[in-house]
Amino acid sequence: MTMPIIALVRPISQSIADCQLTHLNRQPIDLARARRQHADYVTALTNNGCQVLKLPQLDDCPDAVFVEDTAIVLPEVAIITRPGAVSRQPETASMATALQQFRTLKHIDQPAACIDGGDVVVDDKTIYVGLSSRSNHAAIEQLAELTGPFGYKVKGVALRDCLHLKTAVTRIAPGVFVGNPDWYESSSMPGQHIEVDPQEPFGANTVELDGVLLRAKEHPASNQRIADIGGNIVTVAADELAKAEGAVTCCSVLIHG
Repeated sequence: MTMPIIALVRPISQSIADCQLTHLNRQPIDLARARRQHADYVTALTNNGCQVLKLPQLDDCPDAVFVEDTAIVLPEVAIITRPGAVSRQPETASMATALQQFRTLKHIDQPAACIDGGDVVVDDKTIYVGLSSRSNHAAIEQLAELTGPFGYKVKGVALRDCLHLKTAVTRIAPGVFVGNPDWYESSSMPGQHIEVDPQEPFGANTVELDGVLLRAKEHPASNQRIADIGGNIVTVAADELAKAEGAVTCCSVLIHG
């Protein structure tokens, strides 16, 4: 019997309008609408094989709904990150409390190191880390030390004009990626690369579930490109959370059985 994927999520903070922004201009965020979209996202996870566990709401942490940035979960171990935005570092404690029942925990704790989970794409035994404003070489070095005993190699990927590596590219199957070639070098990540539609620069972000690819419905042309190569696409509305530089991967931490 296949074990369900555990999906850790967190309710949207009352203070989300004060979120960190790096590449977008600040726009008003409709909190009620954002919460409806998040609820639909949670329903989509549940309907596609996930057991959803909710972390406590953190109203003093505007970005806390974007739980992905606080942890990197591998089959053998979970790494608690040190987010690049100092205001986000208090989010990690409750993530660690939740994860410790599923994985042995390691921590990015070198003072010079910072890394967001949104900068991490894992393909088999290679961990790609985006060199962004939120993740740096010191964290890559420590991540390599922590995961090397399990056979992983860690490789930095240069980024341009985007917040995280998963803004630019995500994995949709072993050795298969979907990405915006303007924001990363595909040659840094060996495999097949499907380009997003040029009119949908944010169309790469994808949650890879068992047999299902969960994506934002706001990128229909890119969704069709993935469907054309056999991807089983499920879509949710995510445009309100996108105003906070969030996307579908940002809103969950997945633990595969």
